[in-house]
Amino acid sequence: MRTALVIGTGLMGTSAALALSARGIGVHLADRDDSAVRTAASLGAGTAGVPGEPVDLVIVAVPPAHVAAALADAVARGLGRGYLDVASVKGGPRRDLEALGCDLSRYIGTHPMAGRERSGPLAATADLFEGRPWVLTPTPATDTEVLNLALELVALCRAVPVVMDADAHDRAVALVSHTPQLVSSMVAARLEHAEEAAVRLCGQGILDVTRIAGSEPGMWMDILAANPGPVADVLADLAADLAETVTALRALQSADDDKRRGGADGIEDLLRRGNIGRAKVPGKHGTAPKAYEVLAVLIGDQPGELARLFADAGAAGVNIEDVRIEHSTGQQAGLVQLTVEPRTAPQLTAALRERGWALRK
Repeated sequence: MRTALVIGTGLMGTSAALALSARGIGVHLADRDDSAVRTAASLGAGTAGVPGEPVDLVIVAVPPAHVAAALADAVARGLGRGYLDVASVKGGPRRDLEALGCDLSRYIGTHPMAGRERSGPLAATADLFEGRPWVLTPTPATDTEVLNLALELVALCRAVPVVMDADAHDRAVALVSHTPQLVSSMVAARLEHAEEAAVRLCGQGILDVTRIAGSEPGMWMDILAANPGPVADVLADLAADLAETVTALRALQSADDDKRRGGADGIEDLLRRGNIGRAKVPGKHGTAPKAYEVLAVLIGDQPGELARLFADAGAAGVNIEDVRIEHSTGQQAGLVQLTVEPRTAPQLTAALRERGWALRK
């Protein structure tokens, strides 16, 4: 691939353009919003405007509802040798293209499993897709050259290709992406009219659960409107679990010993199933989940403290697999939770204590 045209200069399109430009690909940018194109071009994503001759690959990065129309227009104008989209839903756009009578041999649906709570070209980064799965949904009609162009795009963006059926993809993202967004928003919505005294008690748990609730509603309306059935199916199953959980919790209030035991069994079963499901989530770099140990280190809220902690861990020869910070309420301090391999935990514990750090269990 030597040239590409990115149609749609939001977060995804501009990020792909930045990654391709950084690797020497001649990228052209187009968008109905002239200011978005100018912003993306000013960031170094490419050259504003459709080129005078066909490019190797046309990348359509518009909301799912507009994918088919944008692709059909690009194909009719002969803008490229191959065409793909990066929308988060795959079955609907493909069926829309079929209904429009488009030649699907030059097209492949794709979806990079990456994103941010922010949108627009200013939120874009060249490394947005690095190490992330990038789903490809070829059909029997997909030309080998187009598939190879898509694989080259994935490689240039340093993502990991995953081949799936389009409808299977939509059911999968309903479970692992679209439903979590709605559940996060539902939990956060409970805080809208909460008393200030209750909100002040918020800790890391509520921060973790509601993080993605800060996403832009307009963007998610586009996504959910394109995949409502599979999301509704997952939510229906979740609603059944919620109903059973409510019944079990009510039983725990009962004066009847048998009802209380039944309620406790129901809650414990849910928590255990949650443990099993959580253990299936891929680990670091998409590898199989691993068991890690967490060391909690008390840290002051002063400039340079976190850097000093990481430097001391590095001096001990221990790799930090993950990190999270939990701030103390009303105090200029917090707990830094360092996730490490179990075999290195004693070594890091001894080294940090030797350097004066206070560890908490």
